[in-house]
Amino acid sequence: MNIYVSNLSFNVQDEDLREFFAPYGEVTSAKVIMDRITNQSRGFGFIEMPDEAASKRAIAELDGATVENRTIKVNEARPKEDRPARYDNSRNDNGRNFNNANSYNKNRY
Repeated sequence: MNIYVSNLSFNVQDEDLREFFAPYGEVTSAKVIMDRITNQSRGFGFIEMPDEAASKRAIAELDGATVENRTIKVNEARPKEDRPARYDNSRNDNGRNFNNANSYNKNRY
């Protein structure tokens, strides 16, 4: 099962994340997501555990736990396609329409 963990301290590393979940069962991967530009943690990560029962127990017990003075949120990760897009990537204007028929400048002069 793929598990999503949010509100992580920016000091938490992959190995720390693995250690939080290891008492609940085998952890096949633990990844803190890093910002591409600053290379600093974005405050969330993903855990993969092969045993579904162990995964559910870890979610139930770690959701709301305090790690490095922060209350973490732990739940089953949703597939990327289930989340709404921020804007329509097919448009170059990011959803804004600056040159429409009711343009401010057209009616001004």
